[in-house]
Amino acid sequence: MDGPWALLRVCLVVWVSVVLLLVDPSAAGEFDPYKVLGVGRKASQPEIKKAYKQLAKEWHPDKNKDPGAEDMFIKISKSYEILSNEERRSNFDRFGQMDENQPHSQPAQGFHGFHNSFYFDDSFFHFSRSGRDFADSKYLLHFAQYNSEVLPDSSKRPYLIKITSEWCFTCIHIEPVWKEAVQELEALGVGIGVVDIGYERRLANQLGAHRTPSILGLINGRVTVFHGAVVREHLRQFVESLLPQRQVEKVTDSSYMQFLNSWPEENKPTVLLFDQMADVPLLFKLTAFSYKDYVRFGYVDQGLTDTAEVQSQYNINTYAPTMLLFKENTEKPADVIQAKGMKKQIIDEFVSNNRFLVAPRLVNQKLFDELCPVKQFHRRRKYCVLLMTSDEDWFSASNSAFLAFAAANTREVVRFAYVSHRSQQPLCSALLKDRDALAPQVVILERRSNSGKVVYKDVLGGWNGSEDDRRRLNEHLDILQSDPTYLSLGATLPELNNELASMFLIQWMYTAYDYVGQLYTDLLYSNWREMMPIMSLIFSALFILFGTVIIQAFSEPGEEKPSKPKSKEPPKSAEGSAGTESTSSRAPKKNFVEVTELTDITYTSNLVKLKPGHINVVLVLTDASRQVLLKKFAKEVYSFSGSPTLHYSFLNVDKHHAWMASLLESAPDAVLGEQRDEDEEDAAEGGAKARADYTGYVLAMNGHKKYFCLFRPVFTGDEADQSRSSDEDAATSAAGGGGSSGMSNGMRSRSRSSSGSSHRSRSRSRSSSSSRARQRPTTLQIHHKLDRLNLWMERLLEGTLPRHYISAWPGADKIAPDKK
Repeated sequence: MDGPWALLRVCLVVWVSVVLLLVDPSAAGEFDPYKVLGVGRKASQPEIKKAYKQLAKEWHPDKNKDPGAEDMFIKISKSYEILSNEERRSNFDRFGQMDENQPHSQPAQGFHGFHNSFYFDDSFFHFSRSGRDFADSKYLLHFAQYNSEVLPDSSKRPYLIKITSEWCFTCIHIEPVWKEAVQELEALGVGIGVVDIGYERRLANQLGAHRTPSILGLINGRVTVFHGAVVREHLRQFVESLLPQRQVEKVTDSSYMQFLNSWPEENKPTVLLFDQMADVPLLFKLTAFSYKDYVRFGYVDQGLTDTAEVQSQYNINTYAPTMLLFKENTEKPADVIQAKGMKKQIIDEFVSNNRFLVAPRLVNQKLFDELCPVKQFHRRRKYCVLLMTSDEDWFSASNSAFLAFAAANTREVVRFAYVSHRSQQPLCSALLKDRDALAPQVVILERRSNSGKVVYKDVLGGWNGSEDDRRRLNEHLDILQSDPTYLSLGATLPELNNELASMFLIQWMYTAYDYVGQLYTDLLYSNWREMMPIMSLIFSALFILFGTVIIQAFSEPGEEKPSKPKSKEPPKSAEGSAGTESTSSRAPKKNFVEVTELTDITYTSNLVKLKPGHINVVLVLTDASRQVLLKKFAKEVYSFSGSPTLHYSFLNVDKHHAWMASLLESAPDAVLGEQRDEDEEDAAEGGAKARADYTGYVLAMNGHKKYFCLFRPVFTGDEADQSRSSDEDAATSAAGGGGSSGMSNGMRSRSRSSSGSSHRSRSRSRSSSSSRARQRPTTLQIHHKLDRLNLWMERLLEGTLPRHYISAWPGADKIAPDKK
């Protein structure tokens, strides 16, 4: 019996010993940051920092291959994190604890001491994502989100990304530091991200992250690995090292005038920050990076003796940081802010509201799009007053007068800019036509679509800055505010030449310099797998560069390749002509315009029972003019095909002339008296069978409210007037070659009429039109009938066209094909 009892007593003694070991904190051996760093409890901050640097260098996992180097390095970083913060150090000296959020009423003891000694926390017992400290789920990144949002946004601000996983117990140690760093850097404008390598393996591979925990920096699409100790100050320095070093220029008494007077070449406003700090604040660097394309930034250290003149010049006091923004006038700032604690939101609003000069030079299409945006709504118009001039000295007086006029402008809907004849010759030619392109000219324009369509009004008499010129321009702007239709001319502008393209080589050299610096860092700290992406990029660029040079060197300068004979191009379809020349602020859903024929079968669905708010735009044509008018119609309405409330049809007047005549009889005000008399006169002269010609008419019909708007052909070309017989003969021959009622590329026309009846109608139309052509030789050319239809469509969408109401739509019997 002694044997079992003896065994039980031994087990009991062992169990009690284990319990005592767990309960007694001294038996478990508490974590002591002073012992880890090898410094005394009265050590100063420089001594602590020196000891930390030596130990961190010795135990860095990338240099020390000892199996326990990583754990030792974490202890060293944790110790420095505690002792470098006076509040945490005081808490540890008084209570023997590391967490500043823990209650100070009693020291850590019992199982909690054992818990802290081995760096466990509550996350050890929670395996879901929601159980992580510091709400990592708020910053979790996914593969699609990273590529669609974070990667493009990295050109405006840097990102700090943590690589972690749910089973990474080492990640727990850096959590307090990460929390403090995120709270500080996110307020400054740094983007934050967290990637769970267990769920986002593809994103981790794209970032080049293969271990946890890791911290990465992302800027301009380039990923940089953080190699230092995870301390808040180190993370701040890491983010600062990601930013370009030449983003903010140090300004002194000897350079401030040159800095401010650089606005004509830079075409940007300039910002000067006055502060007492020797180094440029990180917040100002981040702001300079975000607005690098719009504003040039400079920094004045108020503590230097060689900045006294610039401080005195602009009456700067030393009580709080001051930010001055200059535009064309370098003697007086355009805007000023001064505050002791400048917040990112205040600075962003300050810079964003002043990111353009009073009258900037249009140097590329991007600036034109932002300065003079496309009209989106009727109440959000933006007019652009454009001065077309030259950079030569004899035009400086007119340029200065234009700048003074723009500075005195108080109209919020008007923007001012100027272009150079020499640099933007295609733009000036499209607006000035055949006028003198050497003298300065002023044009007021409004953009209608992203494809370049504008309406404009030129100020006659040129611009030399005289009192009459200013009065005349003011009169035009006053009329425009009360009458938006005052801009009566239309044009399609080409894309602006990029005048900054010559600076690409310099920007490429700066980028190459940054990559070389990162390569040097990777050679010192990274392994080859982390370095492969950047090495691949560099060698690919060198291969392309030297390959191009070699090919050009071995090719004969006088050698010319024999030109291939051009194949006969088929006639462009309606889709091709429309898609390449016209887009709208609302992008078309399809790359073609779908046009259906209005017949007795489609009459009810396309008109009578049309949904409320929907409009059917109907083109009136004949068999002879069908091909020509349908192509022109598709080209004119393509930019509006993205609207879900607009539908497009065509009506063959050779078949359904009775319906057209019945519709116009029910709305007598729709046709002018002069046109009615002219048609009646033609009918009297041509005999009983002569009918009114409705070819080229366009009807916008609202089936629910029973009204329509009418477009009548207006001649706008410069060609000599010709008879319609020649045009219709050409259209007939083209139609005969096409041989189908629809268009192969882009135009889908559904016709339910038989080919036999179409042939008979086409023959009757040709003979009738020939006789009418002999009687009236000044008939409109077919391809000019729909000119300015796009402007009519603009007014249709704005609701400014006259509406002709009817009591009821003509009956279905009227739409039936005419029986001859």
